[in-house]
Amino acid sequence: MMEKYKRIFVIVIDSLGIGAMPNAAEYGDVGTDTLGHIDARAEHFVIPNLARLGMANLHPLTHVKAVDRPMGYYGRLLEASVGKDTMTGHWEMMGLHITKPFKTFTDTGFPQELLDELSRRTGHKIVGNKAASGTAILDELGEHEIATGDMIVYTSADSVLQICGNEETFGLEELYRCCAIARELTMRDEWKVGRVIARPYVGKKRGEFKRTANRHDYALKPYGKTALDALKEHGYDVISVGKIRDIFDGEGITEAYKSQSSVHGMEQTIELADKDFHGLCFVNLVDFDALWGHRRDPIGYGQELERFDVKLGELLPKLRADDLLMITADHGNDPTHTGTDHTKEMVPFLAYSPSMEGYGKLPDAETFAVVGATVADNFGVRMPEGTIGSSLLEKLR
Repeated sequence: MMEKYKRIFVIVIDSLGIGAMPNAAEYGDVGTDTLGHIDARAEHFVIPNLARLGMANLHPLTHVKAVDRPMGYYGRLLEASVGKDTMTGHWEMMGLHITKPFKTFTDTGFPQELLDELSRRTGHKIVGNKAASGTAILDELGEHEIATGDMIVYTSADSVLQICGNEETFGLEELYRCCAIARELTMRDEWKVGRVIARPYVGKKRGEFKRTANRHDYALKPYGKTALDALKEHGYDVISVGKIRDIFDGEGITEAYKSQSSVHGMEQTIELADKDFHGLCFVNLVDFDALWGHRRDPIGYGQELERFDVKLGELLPKLRADDLLMITADHGNDPTHTGTDHTKEMVPFLAYSPSMEGYGKLPDAETFAVVGATVADNFGVRMPEGTIGSSLLEKLR
């Protein structure tokens, strides 16, 4: 089969939901709408490039007009898997159907039995043990950790166990050792979190603490082979930008770039568009979720989308006739909703290539896995056994 596109860019705007899923009530998320509520709260909302791709045609917005002739195709993706977290969303995108949700400890903290074992194995007493913002917990407990050598353990609305360590007093290697032990302990079903995260920081006193770029994620391996593995095994490039490598624990990745921010992630993607590769560039832009969604800041979220849109405007002219761009999300995180958790929402699907002649609305897809299936189909690669999703390639004309 002749492949239609030589390079495919998949960009995940982390947490950009576009309305509650039909089963949102099961998750306490009735009425959620990340994009709609950001737009409603904004005084102005300027996203001309997303608009050109059909975003306001897909989801009516107050500040952004639908366009008469979008540049490509647009539609809504529904999540087939249970859960509403980063790993579930991305793994499903690449073909895995997650039927057992990852454990979260947002409301209760971690069980005492787990903490006792972690303390015994690492040799550190544990403080924290609650859901908190990474910056707030450092202000609260950083000085205590430096003075005592106790270990700050905390979680978030996601399925994570996070450990802070001061690079100068606790030590980076010691932090990584403790996190490796935590990962081993949290392989047990009743404690199974998606990721253990080492959160190193510097500074000596409250108000001066800063997290460093030496963060390290200890993720679960995907439960089965994904579209990424299929591409890699057939010799295609699978380039990850941002958190993608961590989310898949390196499986199916041929080249990885860490991002300092979502804007930086787009700058890396723009640079990659100038390079000659053959395969997939898979991008996660995390700031939308981490900085604005969880912190319930719709204005900040809207401004981040505007910054993204500027960079999108720089990427679009670099796309070649045999490139395909797909923009989507992995879950919702409505910044106007109660609590700090992700929200169970549908996500956008925008597809564009300079060679496209058609445009318009696609039918709702029953799974995020159409993304991976479309990529695999383009390169003539069979999706691994047991995966879900069917290709949209024929519809993207």
